[in-house]
Amino acid sequence: MASKIKKIVVGTVIASTVLTTSILSVSAASMVHTVVSGDTLWKISQRYNVTLEEVYQANLGYRAQSMLMVGARVSVPEKAPSQAHTVQKGDTPWTISNQFGVNLNELLQVNGLRAGDEIYPGQRITIPKGQTATMPVPPTRGTQVKRTTRTHTVASGDNTWSLSIKYGIPFAELLKVNGMTENSTLRIGQKITIPVYHIPVKSTPGSQYGELLDWWTEAQYVVPIGATFKMTDYYTGKSWMMKRTIGANHADSEPVTAADAAIMKQVWGGSYSWSTRPMIVEINGRRIAASASSMPHDIQYIKNNSFNGHMDVYFHNSTRHKDGKPDLNHQRNVIITAGKS
Repeated sequence: MASKIKKIVVGTVIASTVLTTSILSVSAASMVHTVVSGDTLWKISQRYNVTLEEVYQANLGYRAQSMLMVGARVSVPEKAPSQAHTVQKGDTPWTISNQFGVNLNELLQVNGLRAGDEIYPGQRITIPKGQTATMPVPPTRGTQVKRTTRTHTVASGDNTWSLSIKYGIPFAELLKVNGMTENSTLRIGQKITIPVYHIPVKSTPGSQYGELLDWWTEAQYVVPIGATFKMTDYYTGKSWMMKRTIGANHADSEPVTAADAAIMKQVWGGSYSWSTRPMIVEINGRRIAASASSMPHDIQYIKNNSFNGHMDVYFHNSTRHKDGKPDLNHQRNVIITAGKS
């Protein structure tokens, strides 16, 4: 009886294996492995340095627990050879991942790195397999900043502050252009001159860097009060959303949500701080060199974001509110993220 049961089991295994093999689909971009005794799909994936899911996808008949028959042919996805990058001054894992268009976590994993680890000039970094190196394409180099004007006809409810926010123009500048003061009142039907700035895109040394925009003549118009933007920490590659809510000397900004505030807090090691970090600000398809500290202070506009106040975002030549002077730490960071260090 035992012998009869054994025959049935073996017959079932062979039938299952034959059925599985018969519906095998081999990808054109693959190599073929011939199964030997002891092989499993997991062992084959490890031998060829591919994931088990990739083996499944290349062999549509196989799934978890599929049994292999000696001599069966298994398709194994082929990946492009690894590439190596020699670290240059100013490089970070995040900037390298951007330069080569690879996933940051994959880059860290294949190089035995963790988020926040420092790398050094001359160090060799392996670019994950299956990725193609791309040379940075510099944006079109612009010319000089151009200023034109448009006319706004005052409607019910308008005031000079709301118009400055609506058109992304500093409040003081709007008053000056129209010969007004903070106490001036508007009349319905009155014509108001609105400055319009055309800020050309500047080239950068590589796609991992941001444009070096002067705060007073460029950046404050690209990132006006009321603008929402993405901010990315230059060293860790972690990103979150911010909104510029006020600020004349630099961009006083707030995390949009509590989740954004939590990411920012994590970047600063678990505590908000006055210490500065290099940042990339992304807005309307542009990447701008910046710097930030994370300590919440003073006026808060966004509620329910677990951040009691606003924090400071500096661009090239931004200054402190207290004395109107540049902050050397912030300016050093801006130069780093612009690739000019």
